[in-house]
Amino acid sequence: MQFGRSYEEFEVGATYKHWPGKTVTEFDDHLFCLLTMNHHPLHMDAHYAEETTQFGKNVVVGNYVYSILLGMSVPDISGKAIANLEVESLRHVAPTFHGDTLYGETTVLDKWESSSKDDRGVVYVESIAYNQDGKVVCIFRRKVMVPKANYLEARGGEQPGRPVPQPDKNWPGPEAAEK
Repeated sequence: MQFGRSYEEFEVGATYKHWPGKTVTEFDDHLFCLLTMNHHPLHMDAHYAEETTQFGKNVVVGNYVYSILLGMSVPDISGKAIANLEVESLRHVAPTFHGDTLYGETTVLDKWESSSKDDRGVVYVESIAYNQDGKVVCIFRRKVMVPKANYLEARGGEQPGRPVPQPDKNWPGPEAAEK
């Protein structure tokens, strides 16, 4: 399974559909709110949401929706990234509710080589999240610094830093398994 891309593998105009989707549960939303100290009753208090909001129910906190979409995009976009340079824009265009399933996709808008280092480049992308009905709920644009192929080759290839299993008394090695 591919995990991220090198600079050369990105094509302007390409769209990557992230898989699988993620069903947002009440527990997910509440845990994220508690971990990030966001105690707004719109997200945490069902009675408040039912009685005082236009939605009549809790709305999933937007930063969690953004985080899901960002995470979904990692295998396709930033799995090999050197750095996330900038989130240029972030828009929540429709609410997400408990029980909604989110899907995402990212389109490459532009790319350019680094002006200071010849082993990397910048990829400019737009990601969208949409629910099970196809309703777009979140859109963001970001710039990601990604390595060129020569950067990866110099650091161990496709899976840099991955150790090699060492034979010992409990596992004699692949040669012993073949016997």
